Amino acid sequence: MSLDITNELHGFHLSTKQTPFEHTPRIAGRPPTMSPLHLLSTTLLLLISTHIDVSVSQPTCSAPQTLPLRREIYVDGRIFDISHRYTPHMPAFDSPDGVGKFLWLPKSMKNGSIANNSEMKMGTHTGTHVDAPGHVFDGYFDDGFDVDTLDLEVLNGPTLLVDVPRDKNITAEVMRSLHIPRGVRRVLFRTLNTDRRLMFKKEFDSSYVGFMRDGAQWLVDNTDIKLVGIDYLSVAAYDDLIPSHLVLLEGREIILVEGLKLDDVPAGIYNVHCLPLRLLGAEGSPIRCILIKS
Repeated sequence: MSLDITNELHGFHLSTKQTPFEHTPRIAGRPPTMSPLHLLSTTLLLLISTHIDVSVSQPTCSAPQTLPLRREIYVDGRIFDISHRYTPHMPAFDSPDGVGKFLWLPKSMKNGSIANNSEMKMGTHTGTHVDAPGHVFDGYFDDGFDVDTLDLEVLNGPTLLVDVPRDKNITAEVMRSLHIPRGVRRVLFRTLNTDRRLMFKKEFDSSYVGFMRDGAQWLVDNTDIKLVGIDYLSVAAYDDLIPSHLVLLEGREIILVEGLKLDDVPAGIYNVHCLPLRLLGAEGSPIRCILIKS
């Protein structure tokens, strides 16, 4: 039985327009008697209060038999998760200290809350993320070209994963050498950053591989690429950080996805699916990206 039943019985007892002792004619020398109805309800209440614990308790569950399964590859190698797991030790741009603590639990069942509720605070360009045009163009930012305006058709569809020569940044010469045909609209560039596992190191490394300005310009002028993905925190090389961003984002047609996890994924053609958060007014957003074999 539950507390509700007890309340119902109390209500039932109080709703009778009689006192517990009926004022029926007495036989001289005998005490007043309880009606059968009140006798039944009183007996049930005594039984409940004696044998039933009506205190409210938290739900419990049995201990798990195995540890939670965390995967990078699904469906027998058909689906690859190419987003990095968010941890305090992942790198943050231009910081030696990494992301640091970004998640905490202000409401905990262990402390009496009815449910666990976490909160988080971190930059919108943390981990695997997307850039909107307002990232480097203040006018676009003021005009509202935020992540909520990005074209989901560009962020989802057939894509080419290519390996970049490991000894240099992505220049016009490198772009020519990749022979990316016209008509290819989405390209993920795997570089020396993956080999060096830079996204797994807490301290930011400014020697990462990215686009030089001439490489960015060659891409804009000679390809149909609208989605550019890369394997560190910036698509632009550190020495051409702003110039390369300006070239790629000025037309508001190219979307940049940065900080991708491309290790252990064979080069080739896939379907990519990337979904940023709908952060109104934000020039960047964390993003979840997966590759599915065509």
